[in-house]
Amino acid sequence: MLTDTKIKNLETVANNIRESIIEMLVEAGSGHTAGPLGMADIFTILFFDVLKHDPQIPDWPERDRLVLSNGHICPVYYATMAHAGYFPLEELQTLRKFGSRLQGHPHREFMPWLETSSGPLGAGLSQAVGMAIADRMDGGNGVDRFVYCLMSDGELDEGNSWEAIMLAAKEKIHNLIAIVDRNNIQIDGYTEDIMPLDDLAEKWRAFNWHVIEVDGHDFRALSQAFNQAKAIFEKPTVIIAHTIPGKGVKEFERDFHWHGKPPSLDEAKMALHELRTLGGKIQSEHQ
Repeated sequence: MLTDTKIKNLETVANNIRESIIEMLVEAGSGHTAGPLGMADIFTILFFDVLKHDPQIPDWPERDRLVLSNGHICPVYYATMAHAGYFPLEELQTLRKFGSRLQGHPHREFMPWLETSSGPLGAGLSQAVGMAIADRMDGGNGVDRFVYCLMSDGELDEGNSWEAIMLAAKEKIHNLIAIVDRNNIQIDGYTEDIMPLDDLAEKWRAFNWHVIEVDGHDFRALSQAFNQAKAIFEKPTVIIAHTIPGKGVKEFERDFHWHGKPPSLDEAKMALHELRTLGGKIQSEHQ
């Protein structure tokens, strides 16, 4: 169980990551806002509590594997890795710039500590399933390793996702944990208007996955969800994380128009003021 002190620390880190996301996007002048802000809490608990990894040894053979399928939310991926010590925070300001390692979609050739390059939606879970099967074929090397795959709800419109879901269940890949960002938006609008997904949990159960639904902004609930997922041995697990797109900036929250655009300079100033005010509140509430 997470202590109150640990939760305060995670909340502070997540808020700092959100600030970095806004700073990156306004400097780049392009990129995605809603998804990265919404997933900051999940990336924070993964890198600062759940994942087995070592920023000083990025290719550590015993590390857990993390696959980002919805690569367009990479600002939160980059920001979290920088805050975790993989590379300097200053490099975040090079997002999407010519010659930068921080491309608009993750590129493993430029950043070898990434597990995959990503961009085309619907492909990440297939890659994660392949990694888990290959690990099994190698005998696991005696390592208790988990493969995590982060996905968007909108990419479940892609048939390739469901092929991977079927294969993972057939192979009973118990060390595969998928995390679906259930924020109910995609670039064209709300998911239930474009291609209805509900009852999403029952769909995954019908494909023989263990399903956990959780508030994607509640650190204690997220910790319990990941602990439960690791205890399932007969099938793969999906964590359906209900998140608020644009989380942390009221003017951005739940508005699908922020899916694929960056803030203007004035919008960024407003957002940073709101986040910094929230950061001060987090500190005062836990003193």
